[in-house]
Amino acid sequence: MAAVAVTAALPVQARPLRVLSLDPCADQYVMALAPDAELALSPRADDPDSWLRDQARGRRQMRPTLEAAVGFRPDVVVRYWGGELRLLAALDRRGARVTTINDATDFDGVRANVRAVAVALDQTARGEALIARMDARLQDAKPERPRGRALYLTTGGFTAGPGVLIDAILRAAGYQNAAPAPGFGAVSVERIALEPPTRFILAFFEQARADWRGAGRHPVVMRAAKGRTAARLPGAVTACPAWFAADAASMLADQAT
Repeated sequence: MAAVAVTAALPVQARPLRVLSLDPCADQYVMALAPDAELALSPRADDPDSWLRDQARGRRQMRPTLEAAVGFRPDVVVRYWGGELRLLAALDRRGARVTTINDATDFDGVRANVRAVAVALDQTARGEALIARMDARLQDAKPERPRGRALYLTTGGFTAGPGVLIDAILRAAGYQNAAPAPGFGAVSVERIALEPPTRFILAFFEQARADWRGAGRHPVVMRAAKGRTAARLPGAVTACPAWFAADAASMLADQAT
């Protein structure tokens, strides 16, 4: 009886928060905001286009099947595009808090995303620290004078006009977006051959296997970009509407300098 009384008097150790991430973008958020939680990351958490891929190594990665997700018993689920409706409904029925990252089109949208996920993970201080870091990066990226027009181009031959986060990144670094239309769209190889942009900003080209037959790798496009490439961005910095979009702007500013 004395042993039972002593045991009862000991403080109960709360288990770590269980957090399930359903796609690579969500992986970045949960690793940055809740590194001490018990995380179940997506199978692509350590892929080349994952910004925090080094932090993902050695952590649990889990395919988001209904059986695996329910068996993990998460307290919080974070997603950008991952997770089909049946899975999300099952997790909700079991009491998990599902938080969705929105497709931000500007840095105010990124701030809202960071704050929403930080609240869900009970990590508001870390969230505000990420936002402060992002704002400092944006301040550093501001140019003394405009840098002129530039066309963002991926290996797949796509560009991004007004209304998407890439446009906000270009403007933060002092560039005027040379994309022909709002949103994401394909670039015409023929048009580049006839009217090459003054400057290119290339993305994902560091990944040798990324769209290796894409229009962005067409010999005509590569010839047009030779001598006109203002900057190159790694795919990981543009793959998610997150705070490190400011790092992309900073990279553009550094390379322009």
